[in-house]
Amino acid sequence: MGCNKSVSEKPSMKNATGITGELSRVSIHDPCIVKDTTDSQYYLFGTHGVAARSSDLANWESFTNGYARKNNVLYGNLADNLKESFAWAGYNDADCTGGFAVWAPQVFWNPHYEREDGTTGAWMLYYCTSSTYCRSCIGYAVSDRIDGGYTYKGTLVYSGFTESSSKDKKSKIDKQWTNTNLPQLMESNLIEPGINPEWTSGNTYNTDYAPNAIDPGLFFDADGRLWMTYGSWSGGIFILEIDPKTGKALYPGKNGSTPDGRKIDKYFGTQLAGGHTLSGEGPFVVYDEDNGWYYLYTTYNYLDSVSGYNMRLFRSKSPDGPYVDAAGRSAIFESKRSNYFEQGIKVMGNYRFTASSGYRSPGHCSSFIDDDGQMYLFYHTRFESAGEHFEVRVHQQFVNDQGWPVTAVFENRGNILSPEGYSKKEITGAYEFINHGFISDGSSVKKPKDIRLKSNGTIVNEENETIGSWEEKKGSPAAVFVLNGITFHGYFFAQEDESLEHTMRMTFSAIGENNETIWGVKK
Repeated sequence: MGCNKSVSEKPSMKNATGITGELSRVSIHDPCIVKDTTDSQYYLFGTHGVAARSSDLANWESFTNGYARKNNVLYGNLADNLKESFAWAGYNDADCTGGFAVWAPQVFWNPHYEREDGTTGAWMLYYCTSSTYCRSCIGYAVSDRIDGGYTYKGTLVYSGFTESSSKDKKSKIDKQWTNTNLPQLMESNLIEPGINPEWTSGNTYNTDYAPNAIDPGLFFDADGRLWMTYGSWSGGIFILEIDPKTGKALYPGKNGSTPDGRKIDKYFGTQLAGGHTLSGEGPFVVYDEDNGWYYLYTTYNYLDSVSGYNMRLFRSKSPDGPYVDAAGRSAIFESKRSNYFEQGIKVMGNYRFTASSGYRSPGHCSSFIDDDGQMYLFYHTRFESAGEHFEVRVHQQFVNDQGWPVTAVFENRGNILSPEGYSKKEITGAYEFINHGFISDGSSVKKPKDIRLKSNGTIVNEENETIGSWEEKKGSPAAVFVLNGITFHGYFFAQEDESLEHTMRMTFSAIGENNETIWGVKK
């Protein structure tokens, strides 16, 4: 699936332009993509009841009304519709006193859902509500329409509960575990009776072991089974199987472990990534049926403009793991340590090219493979000198010869990857070069260095010293770079520069065997 399957002719640098003009932007936090195949419209759903639609994956139109209490586009009478979830978290409570906290929904079409009238199929929306760093829950709702009218069906997972009666500051909610769905699940023999001693002690929730129940991500596997990833910081990222006919969770029921040693919790499910209160949130899994890989994206660090939010990538041949990165490292954090940034391919972090304004804290992404085989990455980002303002960005992706999706340098303008590759004249020359590295950028922004790709296949720096080599696979845009002894696999791609409208630039993007991503833009 290395290139767009609809391509039949090689585009030149001059005629490969796609979408031109100033784009219609939207500010959506935690954007999750879905396509309505009945009208070929693309939809992004995000935190705070915000959503938008597009016909070209570049121009977006908002259509929701946020946290409107009545006649809410997505939820109708918001406070009443989600009242069971709000009884635990997310409405006029603790950190959301005076308002709401409904975050990170995912919408998808489920053809197997069985309605009360005997018909099948529904749009399903899974969401989370939250009041503190760990007191949260995940619920779901269904609709006939993708763009609204979702009716609440149930709350599946709670977090932040305690063994004994306890309340948070600015909250009237008793956090004792008996106020969750756990007693009902135990009485119905859906999970073994009794509290797992790892969950809680007295009036303390064990965030080192147990997850925060936020950021649900749903996907169907190769066999048609439905799964939900979720979690954040705390005990890490978990996965639960979902009954596609009802939308309810299929809890493991008993504690255990996977063959590779990951924990299986009778209530929370199987651990996929993270743990020990180290950073990681916004899990999203996309399945590529062409190569059989399940790709897991998560985001490290805090989401503001100065904390170095950055996306990470792992993969597995099984939906429930184990997931590993390009260096073969597990997505699981075995202990609380400072060098966990070495785990996971760093897709991108803070950066700035000379002709563009700087990007900060790109993260909480979703990925999507369209009907023509083209893959895309969707995320929110902040900017230099723009405070906490954020917008959605969309980039094309291409799977390299190692089976990893590499992300194009510039945002999507509908440019087409040449299936036959590019000429040496188009490729060789001076480039601005950025290595995203693998550690968090914090408040700093990576600035480009000058390199030159020479016609003899070498790469030189500003002092004309040889620092590596490059090669384009014959008859293909696939590229291999060697820098400082590390091999990177990716693509050359002629794109329209997002900062210089109508200007085509040769770019390259590649992933290293050490989890670093490198980008280049020809001067």
